[in-house]
Amino acid sequence: METILIADDHPLFRQALALAVANVVPQAHVIEAGTLAAAARAAGEATDLRLILLDLNMPGAVGYSGIALLHAERPEVPILVVSSADGAGAADEARAFGAVGFLPKDSDLGVIERAIAEALGTTPRGPAPTGDQPVDAVRREVANLTPTQLKVLLAVLDGKLNKQIAFDLSMSEATVKAHMTAIMRKLDVQNRTQAALAARALGLDLRH
Repeated sequence: METILIADDHPLFRQALALAVANVVPQAHVIEAGTLAAAARAAGEATDLRLILLDLNMPGAVGYSGIALLHAERPEVPILVVSSADGAGAADEARAFGAVGFLPKDSDLGVIERAIAEALGTTPRGPAPTGDQPVDAVRREVANLTPTQLKVLLAVLDGKLNKQIAFDLSMSEATVKAHMTAIMRKLDVQNRTQAALAARALGLDLRH
């Protein structure tokens, strides 16, 4: 049975998306998550996961980190963003981090259903294609971080020290340092401050 994950913190909107899914794939098994942590856990555990419907603005998510984290967790599964996030570049940024499509939350049910049908027939686009701009290269590397590396990077954005990160993620400080070394190598930066600045420049920290 095909499994579809709906990640949104509004129960009523999750029900609306579940209805759209039922109209397109009546036999699909729908999993719902109200936080990014729950969505990542569900994505990692789900069998035969075919599609992720994701809201950008949900607890635990900052900027486009939800796409990056879920794409890292299940790179073979297409992610369709259905969000109230505004800005002319939101759709392009969502696709750059691995989404196959972007729909405003006020889209008609029929539009959402067609997008779901199209997403189920596509393969993930993955990180942004190669470009000449430095930001494109950094964006690709952020999209290629592992789930744990992304969690460490987001914790750094929160201003947490290695000891706090180790406690929160149930790992040793040495492991945190190893992940930071890998992150800095992938992002081609020299220290954690530069890594945080690179992530912020890509919209991973939009809370301030």
